[in-house]
Amino acid sequence: MKIILLAGALLTSLTGISAGQAFDPNTPDGSLVASIQKETDPGQKQALLEDFVGKFPSSHLAGWAWGQLQAAYLQAQRYEKAIGAGEKSLAVDPDAIEVAYNNLKAAEAMNDAEAVMKWSAETSRAARKQLAGSQQGAVDQSRVDYAKQVDTYTEYSVYAMSAKTTEPAKIISLTESLEQRNPHSAYLSKGYGRYLNALRQSGQSEKAGTAAQHELERDPSNEDALVVAADYSMHNKQYDQALEYSKKLAEVMQSKAKPEEINEADWDKKKQTLLPMAYWIEGASHNAQSQFADADKVLRNALPLVQNDDRLQGMVLFQLGVANFQLGKASKNTAMMRQALKFSQRSAALKSPVQADAQNNVKAISKALGVPAR
Repeated sequence: MKIILLAGALLTSLTGISAGQAFDPNTPDGSLVASIQKETDPGQKQALLEDFVGKFPSSHLAGWAWGQLQAAYLQAQRYEKAIGAGEKSLAVDPDAIEVAYNNLKAAEAMNDAEAVMKWSAETSRAARKQLAGSQQGAVDQSRVDYAKQVDTYTEYSVYAMSAKTTEPAKIISLTESLEQRNPHSAYLSKGYGRYLNALRQSGQSEKAGTAAQHELERDPSNEDALVVAADYSMHNKQYDQALEYSKKLAEVMQSKAKPEEINEADWDKKKQTLLPMAYWIEGASHNAQSQFADADKVLRNALPLVQNDDRLQGMVLFQLGVANFQLGKASKNTAMMRQALKFSQRSAALKSPVQADAQNNVKAISKALGVPAR
């Protein structure tokens, strides 16, 4: 979904005075407004506007003047002043979409996540109020289309800010603010992987697991949610669910087209990471249920894919050692038990979360075979 709203296009919409803002040029405030409208020099015009809001803060045209100043400050990249002016304009007309949107653009330019959340929500509220009003009276289709476009942009703005920041707490807040506002936003799934990682990085693994499962109700092919849900289910000994998620993840990573927001190199890297991860979770879940033949088959699919990842290779080899030992033991197949020993020895030599367990398995399998452990 491409967003085509431009700040400049909105700035120009603030220049006129509406029919409801008629003024008498013979009054002090009206005379100054007339002078402002005639002024062509931007610097002089800004000075006159600042003079106006200072002299006539209670004028019915103060909101218009603050809106004009907001546009000027935004163009001059004076973002904090733009937001301040926008707030004063909105105090007079809380439903002015253009003013709220310009505050959002200022917040984006400042890379201020809290401000983006605030002004994204406020702009969306104003846009939705206009859309609701259009259903009850005469419809200006151009304004309806504009309000829809603005509302969509507010969701994109939150997603874009979450994609920029590296702070887990901010990623979490941004994503949850968007999910609360629109649980069906097209931008949720695009950024949900970073949200799940942020939850896990901040020690909220339980919440990440349940959030991943919830996301899969919305988008069953979200690979980021699938891997988190599969891992979460396996660690909670929900092996049937882990198998369901891991098999789906393998299917997705083999067939899904590259998402538009990811470049080709990053997508290839993601596939090379998640496909063997899917096989490993599936194999480990089969082993946990004593389905050793199934585990052996899928783990052998994973092995060629993890040669450049010592951590995951060690984990795959460990599970292969378990599966082959149990199969060999049950069938009294010494060759298979020796294969289990080789897998375990290779796992024991690699740094991974199961390295110590693999070293213990080397000793146990060696003893079962009657050979020295090494």
